[in-house]
Amino acid sequence: MKIAILGKPFQDEAIPFLQALLDDLAARRAEVRIGEAFRTYLDNRLRLPAGTTEFRRGDSLRGVQFVLSIGGDGTLLDTVTYVGSQQIPILGIHTGRLGFLATVTPDRIAQAMDALFKGHFMLEERSLIRVDTDPDVFGGLNFGLNEFSILKRDTSSMIVVHTYIDGEYLNSYWADGLVVATPTGSTGYSLSCGGPVMLPQTNNFIIAPVCPHNLNVRPLVVSDQSVISFEVESRNTSFMLALDSRSLPIESSVQIAVRRESFNARLVKLNHVNFLSTLRSKLNWGLDRRNPAGIEV
Repeated sequence: MKIAILGKPFQDEAIPFLQALLDDLAARRAEVRIGEAFRTYLDNRLRLPAGTTEFRRGDSLRGVQFVLSIGGDGTLLDTVTYVGSQQIPILGIHTGRLGFLATVTPDRIAQAMDALFKGHFMLEERSLIRVDTDPDVFGGLNFGLNEFSILKRDTSSMIVVHTYIDGEYLNSYWADGLVVATPTGSTGYSLSCGGPVMLPQTNNFIIAPVCPHNLNVRPLVVSDQSVISFEVESRNTSFMLALDSRSLPIESSVQIAVRRESFNARLVKLNHVNFLSTLRSKLNWGLDRRNPAGIEV
């Protein structure tokens, strides 16, 4: 089996678990490929399996059965850009902070590997959002798993985002910005803007204003079969575009539209994890603060 690994720097407490992971892969005679930057980080920290090779963003991962994302949710979002239209299943190993997407904790790595090699898992299709701009500003990496955002720059005054759905005028948002989130992204930036939580299989986008000037403007759920386009006004003639963790300033003359990407991200879903249990765990649903034992009620 061919396994690719991507990751970010981790705490020393994770070293024994990750070394055990690499030793397990070596014992199973897996062919291991590691992202170039992560390989450099690991060289002086862990013993890598013999024959380990490296790869860069844009390289073909042909023949790779699984990609392991080691870090937090941000690492998994970045991993999606490496996989792209190849749609290789991704398993998130959580050495970060929150872990909505990277759900395998270090102490469960051995169980997760056993499940992968025995086929005891399911694949969960997650829709992606695609951003089209004229001119192109994301250099070909114009898709994301969580959300697309239009934001004011620094401490400048609010911007105005004129928004259209399939060419029909929706609204002009006077705000610090506007977020268009996928169902996966509904637990991210959109949630902090008052947006709803959506189940991963929901075929919708959320349009959520960031700190709107008009308080009666609320997040809106629309079909992900829609094309959402924007015209932006800003006093200093520029603003920020963000696609998951990637952001850059652009001029107000740039034309912008978003739609659902033609391919999905495939996340490995193990038997002991599901979206509803993750919600309860990460958002502390069902917990009574008066109960010191933290028992669900």
